[in-house]
Amino acid sequence: MARNLHNLRNIGIIAHIDAGKTTVTERMLFYTKATHRMGEVDKGTTTTDFDQEEQERGITIYSACVTFNWKDVVVNLIDTPGHVDFTAEVERSLRVLDGGVVVFSAREGVEAQSETVWRQADKYLVPRVAFINKLDREGADFYGVVDEIRKRLGANPIPIQLPVGAGPPHIESGFRGVIDLVGMKYLTFTSESQGADVVESEIPAELIDEAHMWRREMLEKLFDYSNELAELVLEESPVSTELLRKVLRDATVQRLIVPVLCGSARDYIGIQPLLDAVQYYLPSPADVPPVEGQGLKKGGPKLIRKPSPDEPFCGLVFKIVADKHGDLHYVRIYSGELKANSRVLNPGKDKKENAAQLWHIQADRREQVPSAEAGDIVGLIGPRSSVTGDTLCDSHDPILLESIDFPETVISMSIEPDSSLERKKLGETLEMLKRQDPTFRAQENEETGQTIISGMGELHLEVIKNKLLRDFNLKVRVHKPRVSYKETVLSAAEVVGKCVRQVGGANLFAEVKLRITPRQDDKACQVFTAWYSEEPPIRNAIELLVTALKEGAAGGGLQGFPLWNSSLELLEVPFPEIMPSEVALRIAAADAFTKVLQEAGVAMLEPVMKLEVTTPEEHLGDVVGDLQQRRAVITGTQIRGHSTVVGAEVPLGKMFGYSMAVRSLSQGRAGFSMEFLRYGPSSN
Repeated sequence: MARNLHNLRNIGIIAHIDAGKTTVTERMLFYTKATHRMGEVDKGTTTTDFDQEEQERGITIYSACVTFNWKDVVVNLIDTPGHVDFTAEVERSLRVLDGGVVVFSAREGVEAQSETVWRQADKYLVPRVAFINKLDREGADFYGVVDEIRKRLGANPIPIQLPVGAGPPHIESGFRGVIDLVGMKYLTFTSESQGADVVESEIPAELIDEAHMWRREMLEKLFDYSNELAELVLEESPVSTELLRKVLRDATVQRLIVPVLCGSARDYIGIQPLLDAVQYYLPSPADVPPVEGQGLKKGGPKLIRKPSPDEPFCGLVFKIVADKHGDLHYVRIYSGELKANSRVLNPGKDKKENAAQLWHIQADRREQVPSAEAGDIVGLIGPRSSVTGDTLCDSHDPILLESIDFPETVISMSIEPDSSLERKKLGETLEMLKRQDPTFRAQENEETGQTIISGMGELHLEVIKNKLLRDFNLKVRVHKPRVSYKETVLSAAEVVGKCVRQVGGANLFAEVKLRITPRQDDKACQVFTAWYSEEPPIRNAIELLVTALKEGAAGGGLQGFPLWNSSLELLEVPFPEIMPSEVALRIAAADAFTKVLQEAGVAMLEPVMKLEVTTPEEHLGDVVGDLQQRRAVITGTQIRGHSTVVGAEVPLGKMFGYSMAVRSLSQGRAGFSMEFLRYGPSSN
């Protein structure tokens, strides 16, 4: 069934862990009648956290897509994880969304992962509204969080609601409701109906002056975005709700402002006005710029696809749920129409793919549909070669969209199967998990028989381990996690590697010339060449050498760790009349690779993490002392309510088991968040 583009909202709910995203989602589903009961995170009964691991831990691990109707709009909503180990789930969701709802805790404010998801939303140009949650909690400070959004995130927050009975300057007992500054009404939510009934009344007399003051401030901030609004305010004429909503919407869609709403999802306060804000202020697929891509001809002009069913089909695979009976590919359709039982092109791999079945996803439930159009998000069964970040398009009008970049893994552990039968099952299972999770790596060491799996953090690997043992019933031995180190070069160098051997009576001879240069981009070694030849044998030899060098750089430098922060250039050398064999070329490439590293000198790099610890003042000294023993560099401290927030940079290798240590130091009262920052010199 075709959907009106203007009445569609593709949004994500993003936040720091424990800010209340999943509870907000549950309330939305209940009030829109998409569910008939309200799930609770603490009881493991939420709709979007349907995985057993999520229910046991009470956190979101996998992004879940749900669809519901609210008044005049259809909302495709993605509930994303808040834990930094699963930040790739947020990254790939934001890549395909048109708008975002960023949830902040009124007590904790802007936290480390809040900054990360905000940066990700900036990267993908996603307009957003902010929802300050948990205003029922002791220490909640609505105005303080608005200030933090402005200062820490560099945003332009404009409160369009005020809380009543929560946080400074109203230090009262009991968060009761919200003042709507757009419609100038007082909204309360009846507990008997679990917040389903919204009571609209006049603003209490004791709050009317403050409401007018904040409304005036809101209007003054919107001056720059509408001449009509500015004229009305200067003339002191009334501003209609419709005009105000239009100005707010235009400024939000252009990412000039962030409307700020408030509430308490746990106490059923503020969710319906948030749904209204999604309808009024966040963009539809028709409001965002046409998607840009590249044609298949190198150096050709950029192509655009408008969000219209009349354009040629193109979409992006942004998530895969692996299954033995056929992977489910989540696809955002940017243009055209996709029909079931059709054929599409994967231009990045130059392969035709089947689009056998189309499904609308409702968390862990599915509804099969015959077709889907521009602006929609669907599940697709059929493709065999496509992975996360791949484009699917009409084979007669190919276009290649920008892919999705994922961070490098920082932590590894080894696993060993108990038998050769288990080894085969383990290999198949790991391949399935790699298709599903682009930040998960697995590689078998043929010498030791161990398989090294790598991920984004201790929790990430623990979830993978539990999946292998519990969901797939694999009999494997799991070893302790370890840090993923890298190697880098200290200086530039240029060498010639040679192969001069006699094997089986045949002379093997080849020369390879290499140059290596240090870089500071915190990325894997870049292997390239400017050497080109029209002669097919030489061109094939060049391609072989580049491939061999890439394998060498990824496989490890002098100490066996992947090469980092460097450029490796294959320089031109004269070939003899009789072309060297593949074996000779590979031997010469390996010789040149080892020599150039020895000449340049190498150093070990280790992952450095950005750490944020929130602790009561009385335990600050113990926490800082412990961090210094872990070689942490303290970058700053900040008072937040009754707690102190300590910022630090610390080697990941010193942070194993920190969760238990910081709880012990603070009598269970401190919390922390940690994310990858960069690779830095190792002291090991």
